Amino acid sequence: MPATVVFQNADHWVLGSWDTGIPWWFLLDLIKAVASFALLVVLTLFNIVYERRAVSWMQMRIGPNRVGPQGMLQSLADGIKLALKEDIVPDNADKVVFWLAPVVSAVPAFLAIAVIPWGPPVSIFHHWTPLQLVDLPIGVLYILAVSSIGIYGVVLAGWSSGSPYPLLGALRSSAQMISYEVAMGLSFAGVFLYAGTMSTTGIVAAQAGGWFVYLIPSAAIYIISMVGETNRAPFDLAEAEGELVGGFHTEYSSLKFALFFLAEYINLVTVSCLAVTMFFGGWRAPWPLSLWSGANSGWYPLIWFLVKLLIFVFVFIWLRGTLPRLRYDQFMSFGWKVLIPISLLWLLVLATARQLHTSNTLDRAHTVWIVIALGAVFLLVLLALEIRERNAIRRAAPDAALLSEYEPTAGGFPVPPMPGQAAPPIQARPQFSRTPVAVLASNGSATEEATPDEQE
Repeated sequence: MPATVVFQNADHWVLGSWDTGIPWWFLLDLIKAVASFALLVVLTLFNIVYERRAVSWMQMRIGPNRVGPQGMLQSLADGIKLALKEDIVPDNADKVVFWLAPVVSAVPAFLAIAVIPWGPPVSIFHHWTPLQLVDLPIGVLYILAVSSIGIYGVVLAGWSSGSPYPLLGALRSSAQMISYEVAMGLSFAGVFLYAGTMSTTGIVAAQAGGWFVYLIPSAAIYIISMVGETNRAPFDLAEAEGELVGGFHTEYSSLKFALFFLAEYINLVTVSCLAVTMFFGGWRAPWPLSLWSGANSGWYPLIWFLVKLLIFVFVFIWLRGTLPRLRYDQFMSFGWKVLIPISLLWLLVLATARQLHTSNTLDRAHTVWIVIALGAVFLLVLLALEIRERNAIRRAAPDAALLSEYEPTAGGFPVPPMPGQAAPPIQARPQFSRTPVAVLASNGSATEEATPDEQE
């Protein structure tokens, strides 16, 4: 019979008749840390196949269907292939930084998941412990800080490659992080106002009476910002294949490239977990499952959390399969001129509504409905202003001075027009002549050849 773990006291683990002297809380934390790491790796393998199959379904293609049942082992085969590839380091690269950059990018992606609550306290080996590695009073700020460190890996990878295209991709990544981190932080401020805490566990507990999804502009701003933070389409300007070959990881191969790939998909999971935690009740069951008394106890909340997580992953896939990539100036203008001003104005509205609620002027139900109504009016006004601006742009005639300043081949290669400039009109292709052409047949007699249009 194999030795079994038996608890003889509340302080130490006992293996058979041997007292290990190890505190039980240390081993529980170790088990949860290993489980979190394994879950992230398995979700990465699953999400790669999930994305390829979903995009192939959207685009009416077959997708992976060779390796494993229904192609489910394709991502595992890709990982093995990357591990066996030749590891190439450019001659003019900074070797130390070139090796460290993938590690700097991947490690923070794993660390950010530590404060995400996957479920309520459960019994593991007869000891109650929450399905969370650690609950920090400033858990959300910890996630923002750790995810910001991951950008250093991208910037260092582009700089150390010694090539212009990776450097441009790295600069784009740093600009994206600065632009969209501000809007993301402002979207969280509304949740902090209504939850009264920055702890992820406290935020989930505050949603017992209703999810914070009714903070519609905050949720929308965060969802947009999280796509920009993870460099995913249509905001994948840092690795735009048509402009930058492969972006910041152009010179990477083998396992170092696999680490960047792993970091991207783990960041996708992290921001999706944060969205579920902040706005969609965390591990709490959705209605009507919440009417069941045991829905929010035991191991069932882990199922609800994973289902919500996979729905958000599908949103990422949906955006990639349907939307075209933005131009870089459009992307930066959207972050600074749209998201951040909207976030500031919406935070002012939320602070006013919260003050009315805390001063007992309005109860919770009325406050929620007022916030929803103000949010809807807010979005409608923004939509009307956007339509008005677009109509004004359409009606405005192109400035002759701007047309004269724009040179399509400035610098010896084609360049797009800058904001405010307009490209000259494209000349229509000349039509083929429909006049029959007389040719000599093989026997010397003249015949009429069909026109090019008739040949088509």
